Amino acid sequence: MPRMIFVNLPVADVEKSTAFYQAIGATKDERFCHEATAAMMVFSETITIMLLSHGRFADFTSKQIVDAKTQAEALICLSEDSREAVDATLAKAIAAGAKADPTPRQEMGDYMYGRSFEDPDGHIFELVWMDVDKAMAAWSEGAAAQ
Repeated sequence: MPRMIFVNLPVADVEKSTAFYQAIGATKDERFCHEATAAMMVFSETITIMLLSHGRFADFTSKQIVDAKTQAEALICLSEDSREAVDATLAKAIAAGAKADPTPRQEMGDYMYGRSFEDPDGHIFELVWMDVDKAMAAWSEGAAAQ
């Protein structure tokens, strides 16, 4: 079984956040959902986001929950298969209520392209496409020039 990552996010409104993530391509896994307190959103067999009400999130930590609209807690990056896929996912996010590009665009020649969005609760997601072979070659050339 491949290793998985579960990103747990505190959200103000689980149903609203669920609709947002469904709009950008995640699938709701009903087995791990509880009305108004938790929703598991699946992006792939290895990437899952748990949307937790603030009360439910607080069950897992004694730390203060940050206001992601004013403080950064993490930058979550999702890979895409192409530049066009980056733009398509960003367009879906904007249509579902996201703020576009809260972080700088990543435009690095013909080997890397990235955009970002801020979800309704302020969590920042980066979307990135990279041609790893071309990136390694460009970075090696850059290091050799120094």
